[in-house]
Amino acid sequence: MQGKEIFVIKRITKRKLREMKILKFEHKSVMLKEAIEILQPKPDGIYLDCTLGGGGHSLEIGKCLNSEGILIGIDQDISAVNAAKEKLSALKCRVEIVHENFSGLEKVLDGLNVEKIDGVIFDLGVSSHQIDTAERGFSYIHNAPLDMRMNQEKNFSAYNVVNEYSEEDLIKIFHEYGEERFSKKIARAVVKARPIETTGELVGIVENSVPHTKNGGHPAKRIFQAIRIEVNNELEILSKSIVSAVNRLKVGGRIAVITFHSLEDRIVKNTFKSLAQDCICPKNFPVCVCGHKAEIKILGKTKTATNDELDKNPRAKSAKLRSAEKLGGYL
Repeated sequence: MQGKEIFVIKRITKRKLREMKILKFEHKSVMLKEAIEILQPKPDGIYLDCTLGGGGHSLEIGKCLNSEGILIGIDQDISAVNAAKEKLSALKCRVEIVHENFSGLEKVLDGLNVEKIDGVIFDLGVSSHQIDTAERGFSYIHNAPLDMRMNQEKNFSAYNVVNEYSEEDLIKIFHEYGEERFSKKIARAVVKARPIETTGELVGIVENSVPHTKNGGHPAKRIFQAIRIEVNNELEILSKSIVSAVNRLKVGGRIAVITFHSLEDRIVKNTFKSLAQDCICPKNFPVCVCGHKAEIKILGKTKTATNDELDKNPRAKSAKLRSAEKLGGYL
């Protein structure tokens, strides 16, 4: 079935490319000012951007660095990597850009002979460019191939999820990753309508399966989120990647994580909470036997976008920024 999935993507995309203009990679970085204030880049520091995207956060970090500083950017989307190479080319600091998923951040640092870093940022979710490039299949607004791959070198796509997953598995991801209360009804309709080749077909199936509400948003939004998370394995790698990033921070180094939906934010919140506490023994233990020591200090309250930013970039509405600082004295 994977061979068919690849054929469908190529066939439809070739036709669409004659009709649509390919967009330049553009992405409005959310809470840019707040993120830089948290990271407090040192001129000669080493900073890692785990989700390079359009390079907005990296560019601002890089502007703070001198020729002794190092900026490392990684992204699994080759379009983002290529765009960032051009955007960051004029910076004075050393710039290293790597095509990689952020789950491989330690491998990237090892490959660059970088043991410790001064700061790290994660800007999670799908970029504006990925949403607006119709043929990538991330948007429920445009009719396009069922794709949704952030790393387009991989064969597994939304087509595989929609057409190959069992009804039970679809119910599970629609419920867990989309928090969709009509998961069973939608999954049943999807299985019945197979084969499904385009986002437009999928949107129509969802619209015909759920009641329409005035203030509930587009009925396909949660389903597209769920499928995208499944295709890109977004949630399973998040907590481990944050732990890896904290392990590579210098004492006093800082981490900033921007999330865009409750599932991501919950994982970040719980991971930070675990890393920020000392004893992690079960509550019924009379004395501590784990010897665990807090690795980070959480910095202030969770930040959200200002009204001024929301006026300019409505997609920042659901964004939350959490941050922490690496502790020392026990390493």
